[in-house]
Amino acid sequence: MSYWKKFSPLITLSIILLAITLTNSANAQFGPNPPQEVELKDMHWRDNCVLPDKASGYYYMVGPGGKSVLSYRSRDLIHWENPTKVFTIPEGYWNNADINSIWAPEMHLYKGKYYLFLTIDTNEKFSEQWTDWRPRVVRGSQILVSESPEGPFVPFEDQSTLPPEMMTLDATLWEENGVPYIVYAHEWVQISNGTIEYMELKPDLSATVGEPKRILRGSDGPWACITEKEGAYITDGPYLKLMNDGRLMMIWTSFCEGIYKMGVSFSESGKLSGPWTHQAEPVYDEHGGHGMLFETFEGKLMTVLHSPNNRNSRPRIFELEYSNKKLKIKKALIK
Repeated sequence: MSYWKKFSPLITLSIILLAITLTNSANAQFGPNPPQEVELKDMHWRDNCVLPDKASGYYYMVGPGGKSVLSYRSRDLIHWENPTKVFTIPEGYWNNADINSIWAPEMHLYKGKYYLFLTIDTNEKFSEQWTDWRPRVVRGSQILVSESPEGPFVPFEDQSTLPPEMMTLDATLWEENGVPYIVYAHEWVQISNGTIEYMELKPDLSATVGEPKRILRGSDGPWACITEKEGAYITDGPYLKLMNDGRLMMIWTSFCEGIYKMGVSFSESGKLSGPWTHQAEPVYDEHGGHGMLFETFEGKLMTVLHSPNNRNSRPRIFELEYSNKKLKIKKALIK
């Protein structure tokens, strides 16, 4: 997904198609036999998530592996070991859908159990299609559960957790006043001006409750640009954290003039309902994004994102600094 404002439509289309191929072939980053031990600098992977697991003393990093979710673990965020497929799409999944791959898995610990939030991309087209537009296909976010961070993870049902008639991706977990919510991107391919929305979840995260509610549109980001070819705004990769000053912070990613960027928005009430304001400057603008947030065992606020957004993409980990109501990168874990 790369989008240009000033380039010609032909160049734009070519690079979009290349980006689609990269996303759909994320399984090839490590190949069928991933190394048993690997340093962060040598990883070629994208759309990753890190979960600090205090019970085991390990950091777990998950990422896409084609039709599987691959996990590594580390003590220091630099040296990674024990590659494990924690979930693989079984035969006949999603009513025998023509499935391409898994996108952007996240691992969360919630009330003593471990959950995978992931997106499944298929070739199953919706009946309504637009001329000169990306295919509207069945693409949705699903929640799976396990007793261990090393799996196996089991789905609650044989379809997306979010409404199947919606094109959704990059779902994440948030809890507010003891109530769990799923926060996700509603795909621009379906609605043109992509959004970030949320829905309430049942207490065991097995299904949604009620109707979707919108947090923002892609056009709300002052650092995001409309695409030249489709005239659309892209949204992906939301992730949230409540700050010490009571503001609810959400990082998310879009494009501007072909550059993949990660920005941040804030709910001044500390609630998903907002009102939401938007930091004018992106947090990361070096052709990388789809970040998530975590704290080290020592309490440092970190993000992992992939950069650059091409075949050389790799997970990069940065320490963040929040001061004067602004979020910025403090330093990289490694160069």
